[in-house]
Amino acid sequence: MKRIPFGTSGQEVSAVALGCMRIAALAPAQVDVLVDAALEEGVDFFDHADIYGGGRCEEVFGDALARRPSLRGRMWIQSKVGIRKDYFDFSKEYILEAVDSSLKRLRTDRLDSLLLHRPDALVEPEEVAEAFTTLEKSGKVRFFGISNQNPAQIELLAKTVPQRLHANQLQLGPAYSPMIDAGLHVNMVDAASVVHDGGILDYCRLKEITIQPWSPFQYGFFKGVFLGSPEYPELNREIDALAKSRRVAPSAIVVAWLLRHPARFQPVVGTADPSHLRELCGATSVELSRPEWYAVWRAAGNTLP
Repeated sequence: MKRIPFGTSGQEVSAVALGCMRIAALAPAQVDVLVDAALEEGVDFFDHADIYGGGRCEEVFGDALARRPSLRGRMWIQSKVGIRKDYFDFSKEYILEAVDSSLKRLRTDRLDSLLLHRPDALVEPEEVAEAFTTLEKSGKVRFFGISNQNPAQIELLAKTVPQRLHANQLQLGPAYSPMIDAGLHVNMVDAASVVHDGGILDYCRLKEITIQPWSPFQYGFFKGVFLGSPEYPELNREIDALAKSRRVAPSAIVVAWLLRHPARFQPVVGTADPSHLRELCGATSVELSRPEWYAVWRAAGNTLP
């Protein structure tokens, strides 16, 4: 498994992260098999959130750690806090409470990284700073980051929060690539030229913030998976041809497309199927050429200016 820097932390992590949002209903033996498959493939990064399964996902993962505590030293565990029922909450009180609850469910004494989960319109950076400092000094969280935030929102936090923000989770894939589209349609007046995110891709590259693409197989905002979808015949033909030539699964080509980008993305793949996870990890053996990368992007319906 290829390894990449986690922001500017000085730590390296697997280039592919396993998203654990779908493991709530797995039996203990199934969780063990999934964790073993990940570690065997070199995936040591496990992404959680307190909202996933209403906390159940962290709980079943924590049960797996309790069965085999020696595995904790081989894992990077990340969780996210801030989403509550019908609103977002970045208050100091909630951040601290949510982290304590996650640690209890995960059966661990620390998170390797903690992200703020989506922006909170009522954020008070001073409260975030106090919460992060408390968590850092207590040893409960090693590194910090955000998700779905634009450059101005990150700068607002950075003005007060003393900790570096090392990661930003953002939706990205061949069929959902506004951060890439706008960068190619600079000085144009078509729809693709609209900058929806404040130039977050280049900002993260400049600040050395690791972008963690989520839902790389989705098109639109949870409209569905494009692999095998009649909505994307050209994209599927292009991906299938590349998969056949490289002797990997089509899903591996999607991950390889993300890994090819020089920003050193860390895709978060949310499968609960060990076989599918192994297929996805085949991406690390694939190096797409520049023409192939652009061919996938164009096949998704994008056009070069």
